Amino acid sequence: MKVTVVGAGAVGASCAEYIAIKNFASEVVILDIKEGYAEGKAMDLMQCASLNGFDTKITGSTNDYAKTANSDICVITSGIPRKPGMTREELIGINAGIVKTVSSSLVEHSPNTIIIVVSNPMDTMTYLVHKTTGLPKHRIIGMGGALDSARFKYRLAEALEAPISDVDGMVIGGHSDTGMVPLISHATRNSIKVSEFLSEDRLNQVAEDTKVGGATLTKLLGTSAWYAPGAAVSGLVQAIACDQKKIFPCSTLLDGEYGLSDLCIGVPVILGRNGIEKIVDVSLSDAEKEHMKASAEGVKKTNNLLEL
Repeated sequence: MKVTVVGAGAVGASCAEYIAIKNFASEVVILDIKEGYAEGKAMDLMQCASLNGFDTKITGSTNDYAKTANSDICVITSGIPRKPGMTREELIGINAGIVKTVSSSLVEHSPNTIIIVVSNPMDTMTYLVHKTTGLPKHRIIGMGGALDSARFKYRLAEALEAPISDVDGMVIGGHSDTGMVPLISHATRNSIKVSEFLSEDRLNQVAEDTKVGGATLTKLLGTSAWYAPGAAVSGLVQAIACDQKKIFPCSTLLDGEYGLSDLCIGVPVILGRNGIEKIVDVSLSDAEKEHMKASAEGVKKTNNLLEL
C-alpha cells in the first residue's frame, strides 16, 4: 500500500505522520515544490519510527512525480492556507491552478489511484479534479465532512459535559462556514438523541460553533489548523486501504442523490478498497433539507468561478 501526500506543510506532514503511526501503509511519499522541504519532513518523521513503533517507509521528493508512481491513494493538500478573516472561497484563484497541475501529474504516474482532495475551497477543488482528470467518480473524494463531523462531536461533548466516545454526530453539506449542515436530528449520546439532554438554543449554538470551527482556529493560530485535518485524512485513507467499509461524510459528485446534480458536496458514503462504494441516503428534517439546498447553491456559485 503506497500513499502519496502532496504538500509538506503542516496539514500534509500531519497527515503523513498519522498514516505512518497507524502502520497500515508500506510507503508514504511526501512531495512539495520547495527544495528539500519534503525530504526534511520525511527524514524527521522517519526518525520517529523507532520511538513510535511503526515500519512505514516515508520518503520525500522535491516536485519529482516519478517517485509517486503506482500510488494506491494520493492526497492533495497543496495550496495556500487560510489567514485570519479569509474565507475558504477566497483561495480559489491560486489553489485551482495548483490542484489542476498536481492532480494531472499524479494521474499520469498513478492512473489507478484514488485521490483525496483537502485543498480549499474543497468542494470546488474536488469538482475541478473530476472535470480535469477523467477518473471515475468513486475514485475522487473530498475531505471535509470527516473533519467537520469531528468538530461537531467535540462541541456536542463539550455542551453535554460527556466523554467524546459517548457522542456521535455528522455534518454534511459544503465545507464552508455557511454551507455546513450539522445533522442535529441524528446526533446522539450513546444512542439517545441529544435533544433529550440539550435545549434547542444550546443545540443551535453547537451547530454555529461547529460551522465556524475552522475560522475560530485560524483566528487563534494565524493560519489553518493541521492536527485534526491530518487525522481526518488518515481516517479516510485507512478506511480505503484496509477496506473497512466505514461511513464518512465526504464530498462526492452527485447525480440526483439528495436532489442534487453536477456538483461535489458532502454526503454520507461508505469507503472501501474501491474508494466511494456507496452513497448513503439519510432522512433529513425540513430545516436540514433547506440548509442543504442553500449549501448546494453556495457551492455552485463558487464552482462558477472556475475556468474549466
